[in-house]
Amino acid sequence: MKYLAKILFSRAALLVIALVFQLTLLIGVIVKFQQYFVIFYVISMAISLAAVLWIVNNNMNPAYKIAWIITILIFPFFGGLFYFVFGGNRLSKRTKQKMNSIDAKTKETLMPRKPIIEEMEDLNETAAKQSAYIEKYSFYPPYRNTCSEYLPTGEIKFERLKEELVKAERFIFLEYFIIGEGVMWNAILEILKEKVKQGVEVRVIYDDFGCVMTLPYGYDKKLEEMGINCGVFNPMIPLLSPRINNRDHRKIAVIDGCTGFTGGINIADEYINVYERFGHWKDTAIMIKGEAVWNLTAMFLSMWDYIKKTNEDFSQYECSCSTCACIGSDGFIQPYADSPLDNEAVGETVYTNLINKANRYVYIMTPYLIIDYEMLKALTSAAKSGVDIRIITPHKPDKWYVHEVTKSFYRPLIESGVRICEYEPGFIHAKTFVSDELYGVVGSINMDFRSLYFHFECGVWIYGSGTVMDIKKDFLTTQEICREITIGDVTGIPWTRALLGAILRVFAPIM
Repeated sequence: MKYLAKILFSRAALLVIALVFQLTLLIGVIVKFQQYFVIFYVISMAISLAAVLWIVNNNMNPAYKIAWIITILIFPFFGGLFYFVFGGNRLSKRTKQKMNSIDAKTKETLMPRKPIIEEMEDLNETAAKQSAYIEKYSFYPPYRNTCSEYLPTGEIKFERLKEELVKAERFIFLEYFIIGEGVMWNAILEILKEKVKQGVEVRVIYDDFGCVMTLPYGYDKKLEEMGINCGVFNPMIPLLSPRINNRDHRKIAVIDGCTGFTGGINIADEYINVYERFGHWKDTAIMIKGEAVWNLTAMFLSMWDYIKKTNEDFSQYECSCSTCACIGSDGFIQPYADSPLDNEAVGETVYTNLINKANRYVYIMTPYLIIDYEMLKALTSAAKSGVDIRIITPHKPDKWYVHEVTKSFYRPLIESGVRICEYEPGFIHAKTFVSDELYGVVGSINMDFRSLYFHFECGVWIYGSGTVMDIKKDFLTTQEICREITIGDVTGIPWTRALLGAILRVFAPIM
């Protein structure tokens, strides 16, 4: 009873109750106005028609358009109104204006590195074009003089992160979608408190939606009392609004500007398998040291400036990297960001470029496979051309309905020659790509509509580094404990399940 009471009176439950009440009230008002049927009908249909015309002529993903148009067709009386209230997949004009100024500052801070791209072009023109695209549309340039270490599990990332945090002398920046009280966060928090006593500047950003079930209300104030500066992205308020769509899904740690971490691993106990959810939790991260960490530093500071409404001098946090011992390291490292501020799906384009340009293979680990036509076409076309495309997805999902959508893509992919393997021990949360022993990507970007279009995300693009082979080795090792899905598995399912998957797939972009 105590556990049930705790859930019922939690902040998350109260938010859900408030939102459901508002939604019920809105529907009730609409139903009440039906007594004025003719007037109500004309106004409702006009709003729905305006919504459809807006959707058709908007520069958004076609799958997102179809999902909303079908919703409006099913509910013509209030579908259009719902779209205008909840359907925006972009930030409000006011918020965008604020954050666009931050992007301008980021662009000014991260100067283009033409000599690096020219050096890359001498080695591989295809790689140089991919890197130039990232630099042009996300503002984040490539670097040499950077070493990287691929971290194939949450447990390893946890140990490396603690080791580096203890070494901090100037500052520590942490930006995570989820922070959860428990073994992992408590250990990190003890280090942070000790570093504050030593005079190290510590800042933490967490997403309020991501932490609504894992941190108590006002936790940022508690951290501030400890001397830890804290910012909360997009605080949850009990009002119906499309703002809930846009989340800070990044996972970033920066120590003294010379060491950085990113990947799929949040700070919560399931990520290090202290607490079991959905079987064994498989996740990955990457640690970089050297000049490329500057991209992650600027990424964090740009978000901090927005949340705290400050205008800091970024340069005071740049590291000379003379102490990083990475001069002359192999390969090119390019941390990059993606956001809903523009109409450029950088994360998706990075992925499709790797697929379209592959000659031998592309190996992918992803928790979700909710893809649009362009991504599906890229994967199937590459496989049909003889490229070895393999994808590892979870066997034990975190959300059953999302996994049903993922499985709805199995048949067209397998029929085209793509190999799909499910991670039998449990849940895959990793977001990694590796191709042709030349390219790798490790980041926070899922292969679903929310990551690709709604969220603030980040990743690290790698070319010509030994780390690429570590990513490949981890994929092949993981594949050994997976079950490969056959054409028989996807053709022998009951028609009811196939229908459910088809329906969910239509509405996946707005889930």
